[in-house]
Amino acid sequence: MLLSFDYYLQFCRRFRSRPRPRGFTLLELLVVIGIVASLGAIVLGLGRRAVEAGHLARTQTELATLSAALEEYRRVCGDYPRTEDAAQLLQALIGRRGPTGDVISIHGFIEAGKLSAENAADAFIDPAAVLVDPWGKRYVYAYKTQSPWNNTSYILYSIGPDGRDSATLLNGGFVNPAPMENTDNLCANQPR
Repeated sequence: MLLSFDYYLQFCRRFRSRPRPRGFTLLELLVVIGIVASLGAIVLGLGRRAVEAGHLARTQTELATLSAALEEYRRVCGDYPRTEDAAQLLQALIGRRGPTGDVISIHGFIEAGKLSAENAADAFIDPAAVLVDPWGKRYVYAYKTQSPWNNTSYILYSIGPDGRDSATLLNGGFVNPAPMENTDNLCANQPR
């Protein structure tokens, strides 16, 4: 059976009049991908800022906690720990070292479990454990290393997010804020 030419034209017209399913063009896909990437970058940027703000707040809280513990240590033991060794400082604050480094056994002045130690070490098991800030860098502590020393007998600070420190103290026992490395340092007992 042969189809007539008219039947063929009617079939073609009906086929063309149907709406065809339409996909996205390459340009439309690129615009959508660009918008999603921009929104993702904004969200990641805000997330990083929130994390950094959390680290700063935690560091300030830990410095205040350590300062209070050092004051209580001085009240009980008669002086601050006379060391620049971070491990001996932690041992003193958990009640295992006296001001001159001698072995003692008294109550602790900090809850070591609430502070971070390098490599997650336990200060009660590992005498070489040291406290670290939220960026994983050791807290810096010094006891009367210069004369005259106008500070409160010790200096305690975090080297901050950049992880750099010029390691210079001003006369009187204060961290020198002038070097670029020290601009983000967080100090426990630094005058503002």
